[in-house]
Amino acid sequence: FRLALIQLHVSAVKSDNLHRACGLVREASAKGAKLVALPECFNSPYGTQYFKEYAEKIPGESTQKLSEVAKECSIYLIGGRSIPEEDGGKLYNTCTVFGPDGALLAKHRKVHLFDINVPGKIQFKESETLSPGNSFSMFDTPYCKVGLGICYDMRFAEMAQIYGQKGCQLLIYPGAFNMTTGPAHWELLQRGRAVDNQLYVATVSPARDEKASYVAWGHSTVVNPWGEVIAQAGAEETVVYTDIDLKKLAEIRQQIPILSQKRCDLYGVEMKK
Repeated sequence: FRLALIQLHVSAVKSDNLHRACGLVREASAKGAKLVALPECFNSPYGTQYFKEYAEKIPGESTQKLSEVAKECSIYLIGGRSIPEEDGGKLYNTCTVFGPDGALLAKHRKVHLFDINVPGKIQFKESETLSPGNSFSMFDTPYCKVGLGICYDMRFAEMAQIYGQKGCQLLIYPGAFNMTTGPAHWELLQRGRAVDNQLYVATVSPARDEKASYVAWGHSTVVNPWGEVIAQAGAEETVVYTDIDLKKLAEIRQQIPILSQKRCDLYGVEMKK
């Protein structure tokens, strides 16, 4: 099946972001995409100073638009971190998924908050304004089961391993790595998650805006279960297309059967809730 990743140029105007995102979703559908993903923070600038201002409830204005365009195009639509979600007085970094009938299939709240300090390069603390999610998020399609993470979630190998154990064959991480961590780890982490679990990994980033307070690395990418990069964007706004070949996935798992060779008598990773 065809996967499309929309590397959107995000502005400070929410309505413009939403309008352009829906237009690119329609374009991707017209080119045969059955599963379309938007980047982390596609609907607002990325930064703790913006989260409260741009926050919405779910359902709300933005998610209603995503639901409508998913139904219109009869596709599965991953809404990136469509918006900072407000719920019960707390804010979450939330990714929504809509099916071809417009129904909400999954809502993933970022589990691992991006609190880092690389001296002289970047300091960021999502926990100043955001609360963490406390659950894994998977959804079924006629093609395969898909597991969701958001950006920093990709650094935690245990999360990807559990998704693999639960039958996911594709992991999608809307993300916004920066100009320090992007060149160093963006592709490396994706290839590691793909090889470790013998599945496809896709990441979808905002396009790079050198004038923004937080500059995204871009380079939305798809990696196959052999660890090969099979599609990748540059820094500009674009749509990345690739065909997910589940037959190839099955062949790789048969050739190198690590999933059945794990020593569960010696070690294990489990989902607690």
